[in-house]
Amino acid sequence: MAVDNSTGDPRAPSSQLSLADIIIITVYFAANVAVGIWSSCRASRNTVSGYFLAGRDMTWWPIGASLFASSEGSGLFIGLAGSGAAGGLAVAGFEWNAAYVLLALAWVFVPIYISSEIVTMPEYIQKRYGGQRMRMYLSVLSLLLSVFTKISIDLYAGALFVHICLGWNFYLSTILMLAITALYTIAGGLAAVIYTDALQTLIMVVGAVILTVKAFDQIGGYEQLAAAYAQAIPSKTVANTTCHLPRADAMHMFRDPHTADLPWTGMTFGLTIMATWYWCTDQVIVQRSLSARDLNHAKAGSILASYLKMLPMGLIIMPGMISRALFPGRAGAAEVPGRGQG
Repeated sequence: MAVDNSTGDPRAPSSQLSLADIIIITVYFAANVAVGIWSSCRASRNTVSGYFLAGRDMTWWPIGASLFASSEGSGLFIGLAGSGAAGGLAVAGFEWNAAYVLLALAWVFVPIYISSEIVTMPEYIQKRYGGQRMRMYLSVLSLLLSVFTKISIDLYAGALFVHICLGWNFYLSTILMLAITALYTIAGGLAAVIYTDALQTLIMVVGAVILTVKAFDQIGGYEQLAAAYAQAIPSKTVANTTCHLPRADAMHMFRDPHTADLPWTGMTFGLTIMATWYWCTDQVIVQRSLSARDLNHAKAGSILASYLKMLPMGLIIMPGMISRALFPGRAGAAEVPGRGQG
């Protein structure tokens, strides 16, 4: 039997924005659209390589930023903070695992892809194994997986933010985000996507740094976080279970292989298999590396992305844990299915 002392709909707009908030949000959307239009105008879209690979003329820093932003969308940003609030630090393993797999992408996989002179991963599969059916199968499968496991979640998380902050209709927010993104993506091809991703990375990192500094200032440092998190009991509890209690191993990265929610064996070995598929064979990721003007820029882009993937533990997950410690009465809303102890 659940006991719920909380009130209100967590998705309902809870506060009025100030003039400064409205200006910042407006400038953000305007800058994003402006960068998209600018990159669309300067992009070479007359050839397949120009449209899908930005003319193979991208330098290392937008590639690295785009690799990071492609995986760190609004859904993952909100999800990591929520998972940190629910279970602690170990979820950072999903981010840190990518750090060395990205190096494998640049030093092992990309040289093979470049020598094959491919534009897409389904094209590589066709060249490697032969047959049109394999290429079509991978294209359809990749499209379905992208729509149902990533794009839909990112759209939901982004529209939820707009709905809560601005009070706009949730479905209208979704349609507007989709339309704005499609406008410069279809018009400018990969070049527009990469440059807007670079802008998103800058905004995310700067914003996350400011949030983290303010959060640790309020909580009183890392040691205070550990103590306060252990006492953060949500208002919503489930009788005869321990799901609502903070995990005893919340501050540990490597957890027990038998009783933990994220055992170190799976996070170390099993996750590497999934990470290799995502970072080294997924079209969304590989396409950015193939847009590099040469192999050195592709390698440097992967190195930059590897460093950026180390940031979420301190800039996203820990602030999520701090939010639970500062507002324990609302912690129940941050729980993620499958992350609890019960």
